[in-house]
Amino acid sequence: MKRFFLLCFVLLFPVTAAAMEIASPSEYGRVVINNYSEKSGMAPAVFDHWLHRSMYTCRLCHIDIGFAMEAGGTNITKEGNFGGYYCGACHDGNREYAGRKIFPACSDQPSADDMKRCDRCHSLGKNVKKEYEFSEFAAKLPQKGLGNNIDWEEAEALRLIRPADFVKGLSIKRPALKPQEDFSIKSHSSWMSDVIFSHKKHAIWNGCEVCHPEIFPAMEKSSARFSMLDIYEGQYCGVCHDKVAFPLRECQRCHVNPVQ
Repeated sequence: MKRFFLLCFVLLFPVTAAAMEIASPSEYGRVVINNYSEKSGMAPAVFDHWLHRSMYTCRLCHIDIGFAMEAGGTNITKEGNFGGYYCGACHDGNREYAGRKIFPACSDQPSADDMKRCDRCHSLGKNVKKEYEFSEFAAKLPQKGLGNNIDWEEAEALRLIRPADFVKGLSIKRPALKPQEDFSIKSHSSWMSDVIFSHKKHAIWNGCEVCHPEIFPAMEKSSARFSMLDIYEGQYCGVCHDKVAFPLRECQRCHVNPVQ
């Protein structure tokens, strides 16, 4: 039966070969930034979402700082970082996280010591000793599913991680919105149950602005029209899931019993 289901899955969603590739837990959500690095004689920069999402919300980086949510969509430059934009908005050598200063991203005229620091980000293909090792980090958090194998929702609920949603000078304080109740999205397949969507769970990291209006333009219930093909092509839920949020192969994480 499982083999039959997998065959049907592949036939229904032939565009998903890339999405079906399985990254290791430590590399899931990894972004390689190389718009200008190799052209400047530097190794491409490696950005690990697992480390940064444990410290900051998605909304903070993608709304307040303005990182695009598509590969190569943000033209990160050394000059921009050094000027306090992009990574340099936090990595400026002055801001602090958990009582520790955040190392500066770039230097105007880097010295030999600065070049060693450059390797902390420009590390692709290099054997760079990391300050934070994934295995040690993940061992302290509840485990679940695929992707990073971390139950991020439970880790946040237990206050094992406390992602900051405000950075002075970058963010604007907003009054908290009243959390909406969970609602169901009807499945149009006889072999798959309905989806339960929780605004509250998503708003912890995303706020409202990450999803609306760029990803989900329609705000009224049942007004959005999308399919699994759209999602597997990287639209709607697929903007985050299969990239940073848990992979789409975990069908049961969304397709559960209807709201009672």
